[in-house]
Amino acid sequence: MVQIFSDRVLQADSSFIKDILSLTEVEDIISFAGGLPNPISFPMKEFQESINRVLQNSGDKVFQYSGTQGYLPLRQWIADRYKKRFGMDVTADDILITTGSQQGLDLMGKALVNKGDKVAVESPCYLAAIQTFALFEPEFLPISLEDDGLNLEELEATLQNNDVKLLYTVPNFQNPTGLTYSKEKREAIFEIIKKTNTVLIEDDPYGELRFEGESLPYIAGGKSENSVLFGSFSKTLSPGMRIGYLCTKNKELMGHLIGAKQSSDLHTNVLAQYAIYDYLANNDYEAHISKITALYKQQCDAMISAMEKYLPAHVTFTKPEGGMFLWADLGEGVSSVEVFKRATEKKVAFVPGDPFYTNIKGAGTLRLNYTNSDPETIEEGIKRLASVL
Repeated sequence: MVQIFSDRVLQADSSFIKDILSLTEVEDIISFAGGLPNPISFPMKEFQESINRVLQNSGDKVFQYSGTQGYLPLRQWIADRYKKRFGMDVTADDILITTGSQQGLDLMGKALVNKGDKVAVESPCYLAAIQTFALFEPEFLPISLEDDGLNLEELEATLQNNDVKLLYTVPNFQNPTGLTYSKEKREAIFEIIKKTNTVLIEDDPYGELRFEGESLPYIAGGKSENSVLFGSFSKTLSPGMRIGYLCTKNKELMGHLIGAKQSSDLHTNVLAQYAIYDYLANNDYEAHISKITALYKQQCDAMISAMEKYLPAHVTFTKPEGGMFLWADLGEGVSSVEVFKRATEKKVAFVPGDPFYTNIKGAGTLRLNYTNSDPETIEEGIKRLASVL
């Protein structure tokens, strides 16, 4: 009998996360497992006004097929923001609007990765990046993530033969750890990678969500043709609209990415693109972000305070300067998967560390999200977690 499913789909391991997330949907569980922005941050009134204007002024355009690369005024706005924030010499032609920045991972895999190709990733790494790239059947090369970024000795050794197709990073408020690469580490990584043909992805969905410290330049964004930046409006405006984008000055790569997107979905939702642009053109985006970061700082501080108050002394954890997550280490010999099972009995959930690694099972680490719970709920949830530990 012919096996109707592809090898790549059968080898994909998504059941673990699916099972965890199904548990977190139970009504009385306090969930720190998802990566959900706080609904308080959604500018619904302003979007209602934007959608009304778009329908009134643009009419049939937003109901018709459109160009693959995306709505030009929105791409221009994104390019101008890169110039304003980072002094980058980019144009609208360097921007591709994607269906969430998540689609960027799929497009990069389609454009670059053959079976058996080497793909270097942070360890731990954003789990959906591992899942997406795994469908293209690469050889994963994990590089240890330190408090200030990638381990430079491991990075240099990994890239020394110039046979690594791409390196995937989340330099700002990394998912899952919440860590941020230091300026010095970014400069050192650039010096290593610029000697190679490796394409660097800097995935930056959380970069706008800084509530402490100063904004830092990208590792290679704007400095190297083998650089691709991912961005998103999901964490600042609306995850449901699924408007993300990528930026690269590599014209040949951009052409292949556009071709890959044409075969995937032809183009990103047109009405959502117009609505996002209208919102940005008619509202104070900076003020809106300031409200979000003030809220997330309060929630992050509440989680850190509760963890310091209730968790055993041997449990260590990160203290993010922004973003949506922090990372805890339960110590040697403790499996966070086993702790997760006991925690759900106490009606609290998190994401165990295992799916964030390509080469580790039985990890004693876990990810906690603080953005979708109020301070009182956060404290109660951490108390429940402490009772298990």
